[in-house]
Amino acid sequence: MTDFLKTFWQYLLPKHLLSSAMHWLTTRETPWFSTFVIRQFVAFYDVNLNEAERVNPEDYHSINDFFTRSLKLDARPIDPSSNSIISPADGKISQTSSILRNQLIQAKGFQYTVEALLGGDIHLAEKFYDGEFAVIYLSPKDYHRIHMPMDGTLLSMMYIPGDLFAVNPATVRTVPELFARNERLVLSFDTAAGPMVLVMVGAIFVGSIETVWAGKITPPYSNTLQYWDYRKAPIQFNKGQEIGRFNMGSTVVMLHAKDTINGLTAHVENTPVLMGQAIATRAAH
Repeated sequence: MTDFLKTFWQYLLPKHLLSSAMHWLTTRETPWFSTFVIRQFVAFYDVNLNEAERVNPEDYHSINDFFTRSLKLDARPIDPSSNSIISPADGKISQTSSILRNQLIQAKGFQYTVEALLGGDIHLAEKFYDGEFAVIYLSPKDYHRIHMPMDGTLLSMMYIPGDLFAVNPATVRTVPELFARNERLVLSFDTAAGPMVLVMVGAIFVGSIETVWAGKITPPYSNTLQYWDYRKAPIQFNKGQEIGRFNMGSTVVMLHAKDTINGLTAHVENTPVLMGQAIATRAAH
């Protein structure tokens, strides 16, 4: 009942309109307003600004500039093992498990399919049958940039329109197929460990999703699926290299093919992780 009370009101809200308004507000470059809000946010969420490149709230041009802040070069060391797979983001591993043919676990009593998560792309989904997945939840206080878990080549990007429910634990436990119904960006890679997908899941008040190669994807929000094919001009990324960012916090879902990695499913629910920390290894072949 507590989760329901925390969640039901979201069905009533104009979530896209509110998220667009939030993006407009957080991108205003009004120094006195931005500095005031950032100071309140840092105090309320106990944000560690000492690890950021800019340690003073007044050094940020806007609230969004603060949310998407860069860190000092030594703040997130990248695990040096050539065999390791690192966390793509700061946050908590809220769920990790084997994929039961095409079924992913969202929470107790809730499942969703790989096909639904990937916008109905059956050919892509089939690559991850009986594979492994992890869901990493980024809270509002976390570092909001997304990085490559290992060396890889970007093959495609797909924007899937959808709802904008929150992705906090209470909503995950309450809203069926949450990650397959929210707006999301599906990034497909080829890696030394085989195919990998990273899904950047949008949420209410997450004012924008960006990638380093295409810039801002949202807003504006679209009602149609969009697809970018990079196979004729693939983009290479090294492990730890930045690939995108969220405004505020959200969720990343990481998919790996069957028998390609080890150790991912050993993490217990709500394990804290930092970008650059090893969370799995490539399987020996």
